[in-house]
Amino acid sequence: MPWLQLDQGSGEWLAARRGKITGSRFKDARDKLRDGKTPSKACLSYAMDVARERVGGSAPAKFQNAAMRTGTEQEPFARAMYEARTGYMVDEAGFYLSDDAVFGLSPDGLIDADGVLEVKTMVASDTLFTVVADGDVSAYMDQCMGYLWLLGRQWVDLVLWVPDLGHMVIKRIHRDESAIEALELDMLEFSALVSRYESALRKAVTQEVAA
Repeated sequence: MPWLQLDQGSGEWLAARRGKITGSRFKDARDKLRDGKTPSKACLSYAMDVARERVGGSAPAKFQNAAMRTGTEQEPFARAMYEARTGYMVDEAGFYLSDDAVFGLSPDGLIDADGVLEVKTMVASDTLFTVVADGDVSAYMDQCMGYLWLLGRQWVDLVLWVPDLGHMVIKRIHRDESAIEALELDMLEFSALVSRYESALRKAVTQEVAA
């Protein structure tokens, strides 16, 4: 994939993400109602935001709460502890684009030729109990499989970091071709939905200008 050497959170990084379907939102892009077929409100809203950006607009800024800021601040510490514990050296990554520039990824690091690092800081107590105590990492699986799909790698080390307890859990997620195939189909379907919204918005804007 084409690679842009950009610092996560920088103005250039934010600009590169505009109008792209990003890995951190793959879960929203696949979200369905109980029937398993109808796109949910989260899915439709995300599709509209991406379409709006493609037309040149600005989607509402995602509010960065204290938990998000803590996650950003803690990432370097978690990466260093991961390296010390595993012996791996992590190469920091910027922003990766798919060849068609539709999808974008910002992994927290690359490991050797086959691995990816993704760090999740456990700030909220409900997340801590769901993910660490109960071992349910389903909320992160679409993002991790997205890395393996688009980067062609074999595994993701999902690092669950609890800074106030000094506790780290490392869960290795291996490449699953069936899961990747299902993800790819859903993401292509979502991409088509974004394109339909984009076309509708461009038409509406053009008509308004002409009038």
